[in-house]
Amino acid sequence: MNTRADIHVDDLAATPPAATRGWLSRKERPASTTSTIALFGNFGSNNFGNEGSLLAMVEFLRRERPEARLFCICTDPSAIGDSLGMPAIPIRRSGHFGELSHRIVRIPLKVLGRVRNLAKAFRDIRRADVMIIPGTGILDDFGEPPHGMPLDILMWCFAARMSGTKVAFASIGAGPIGHPVSRWLMVSAAKLAHYRSYRDARSKEFMRNAGLNVENDAVYPDVVFKLPTPKPANSAESTSVTSRTGVLTVGLGVMKYDGWYGFAHDGGAVFDLYLDKLAQFVRHLLERGHRVKLLTGETTDMEAVDALLARLRVVAAGSAAERVSTGLVSSLHDLMEEISETDIVIATRFHNIVCALKMEKPVISLGYSAKNDALLAEMGLDEYCQHVDTFDVEVLIAQFEKGIIETQKIKNAIRAGNLAFMEQLDLQDKRLLSEILS
Repeated sequence: MNTRADIHVDDLAATPPAATRGWLSRKERPASTTSTIALFGNFGSNNFGNEGSLLAMVEFLRRERPEARLFCICTDPSAIGDSLGMPAIPIRRSGHFGELSHRIVRIPLKVLGRVRNLAKAFRDIRRADVMIIPGTGILDDFGEPPHGMPLDILMWCFAARMSGTKVAFASIGAGPIGHPVSRWLMVSAAKLAHYRSYRDARSKEFMRNAGLNVENDAVYPDVVFKLPTPKPANSAESTSVTSRTGVLTVGLGVMKYDGWYGFAHDGGAVFDLYLDKLAQFVRHLLERGHRVKLLTGETTDMEAVDALLARLRVVAAGSAAERVSTGLVSSLHDLMEEISETDIVIATRFHNIVCALKMEKPVISLGYSAKNDALLAEMGLDEYCQHVDTFDVEVLIAQFEKGIIETQKIKNAIRAGNLAFMEQLDLQDKRLLSEILS
């Protein structure tokens, strides 16, 4: 029987199922055959939070089901193959219909492309016993038109259900879904699942209001909370320096943010306003002698970093601007190492907030959806939230000052919250093993 190392992406994409040893359809395999588990999501997209969600689930499966074969259905199969050493296939076939100018030709070809994608989903998912969607905000339409991920997830869930493959959504985020077509597609996909859990009560309530029966659905924390944390920096030394000098290192998580539907609106104005206000806040920090470490959560965020640095060269004195550094980050582990060297974190991306909490740092959210607010509310830190579109710099300064004063109280609350989260995620692990992976 093949082991995980014997299976390659080419086996999935090119070889007929019946001719591929170990990759028979679920119904064709004997009952004793090792199980096959597919992991679906927007992975390989250089979003560190998404990659961390995948890693957390892969580590759980390799620990609890080491005999299982894993493969990933994702955005960039080559990135996943290189980083996790598992077979990976694309969510959809690439198409070049956009370059065709004649609408009469382009539309039928796009429809044909979708039919081919559905056929591909049937062909590939029938090899799996289970398809797991681990974490991420998979059921929102941030930056997505209806024919993007909303349609993709319905096609794969439909193909899985029709093939007899179990479908599990584990600690996923849901909502908002602004487009009515996207809402129908995503709710329909969720209805096909055998198991659903949400990373916060707000997500569950959103799906209830969208028409899903959530009576048997659970709420468990984001799966990234299961990832190990790096060893913190010498906290005793940093505390003594801070207490003597009053100089803090402030982690500022910036994002390439241009609105909820940046593809459909003029996101440039949104982006500029966001950075202008961040520059004003950083100037305040620098004038008080603090250091600032810029943090990211996706490779595209470097555009925001560069734009913010350009503004600081204008509004801050040269010597002050030298106290702004950029953390070199390519994973959530790297991000947590950078956060370990800070005293407090202000961030926009959800998983920047998660990593700050994992490192037990006081944190302030400038979130673009209610998921950040819901997470901090569970930690008893709901007063440390603003919305990225409307945040007020003076309010942010007041939150910052209060957070510094109440650092120890906040750390105690976070530590207790993290322990509770781990206990809840252990319960979910047991449920997945007994209900989905048995």
